[in-house]
Amino acid sequence: MTILICVPVGAQINTTAQNVDSCYIFNERPTNNCHASTLAEVEKDKIMAAWFGGTYEGAKDVGIYTSTFKNNKWSKPVCLIKPLIQNNDTLPCWNPVLFKSKSDILYLFYKVGKNPREWFGAMITSKDHGKTWSKETFLPDGFLGPIRNKPIELEDGLIICGSSTESTETNQWRVHVELYHESKNQWTKVNVPNTSNFDVIQPTFIIHPENKIQMLCRSKHNTIITSWSVNNGKKWSNMDSLSVVNSNSGIDAIDINNKLFLVVNNPLKQGPEWFYGRNILDVEYSVDGIKWKHLFDLENHEKGEFSYPAIIQTTDQKIHILYTYNREYIKHVSFNIE
Repeated sequence: MTILICVPVGAQINTTAQNVDSCYIFNERPTNNCHASTLAEVEKDKIMAAWFGGTYEGAKDVGIYTSTFKNNKWSKPVCLIKPLIQNNDTLPCWNPVLFKSKSDILYLFYKVGKNPREWFGAMITSKDHGKTWSKETFLPDGFLGPIRNKPIELEDGLIICGSSTESTETNQWRVHVELYHESKNQWTKVNVPNTSNFDVIQPTFIIHPENKIQMLCRSKHNTIITSWSVNNGKKWSNMDSLSVVNSNSGIDAIDINNKLFLVVNNPLKQGPEWFYGRNILDVEYSVDGIKWKHLFDLENHEKGEFSYPAIIQTTDQKIHILYTYNREYIKHVSFNIE
């Protein structure tokens, strides 16, 4: 089915979103539970997806699974990274993030640990578009890499990762930025001012004209929280809230030619439990990153969990979104913006 949605964007831009296709990555579930998908265009006309899967989130059998999309078909999922056995214990994997740098290196960042308050960062790399991978590398102490969303790269070799922590003592959520200097294999941490003490995690980025970067964050405050940088992520403005309702669930965003921006979001207030408010998942648009309007719904149900979206635009200008479908499937939706 093709759905044509025409909406006015700003005062002078008319935008059409056309739902070209939707499907599940797999119909036969490789694991009982799956979540936190990511995707990247690894070469022309080929997309790779990754997610974590196992008995349930945090179970000792949770690993990282991958699949590739070519010729309008997803390949059979394979387990790329198994749980880590360390100190006579088995540690599950979490939140993979795929990213292809300007040097043509494909990264798969991920987390390992008992829970998000105690996990640590790891990565593997590929120089042949994901056909073969390096041995895992654990990030330096105190660094986690991108927590859930894809990094960006403005200066060649400087990869800007949105990162965050969850306190083991108070469950306080805080965002920071980690800069990865690819040629030097060095990590640098950048603070993001937060005088209002917003509880925020899982930042995503959009790039405005003149390489101005905007950060958008999931929060505990029923709204998306934002910060800005004008010097390639080396310094950030004080965090502030946007009038975009969010149900304390993951978001992701992209910029379309620096003139139009899309965010995928659960636009409901959070309920009494963390999983409430994830029954609606939509795409919203903006021309300035401040005022956002509804474009169309990806899912809209009385119950269910449709969450943790990942969004990219491929070289053919098509938009691709992955998201969790009731923790049982990973759904893929693609469309064009005109």
